[in-house]
Amino acid sequence: MKRFLLAVGGLFLLSSSAEALNKANTGCGLGYVILKNQDGPIFEILAVTTNGTSYNQIFGISSGTLECSGGLFAKDEKLNNFVAKNLDELAQDIAVGEGAYLETLAELMGVPESEKASFYRKLSANFDRIFPSEKVTSAEVIRAIRSL
Repeated sequence: MKRFLLAVGGLFLLSSSAEALNKANTGCGLGYVILKNQDGPIFEILAVTTNGTSYNQIFGISSGTLECSGGLFAKDEKLNNFVAKNLDELAQDIAVGEGAYLETLAELMGVPESEKASFYRKLSANFDRIFPSEKVTSAEVIRAIRSL
């Protein structure tokens, strides 16, 4: 009899909600991705439990995956790789205040379209701060740009 009541109670919990999984309650992560189209508080509990026991939210937040926003590490990695591989070309574009490499840099840094012209002028005007020597590293260039 106890099992029957537990089963009926479980079915009631599963069917008592009219909305799909609420991301505000569960957060992003594997649990949310797997169960996002399910209804009911029991699925929210399962999503939170999955996220909490598998530690996947840390990965999702840092990489921008699993329905997580942000992805700071992933964005930074793309920016770091781009600057490291294109340092000379980027220096030339910054010197003249325009060019494809400078446009790509602005995109990777999330500069809004309305502010790009100002961004380009600012970098060009501060070329010597961004590239203080021929031995400057890509990390130093990024740090200098962000400080502006």
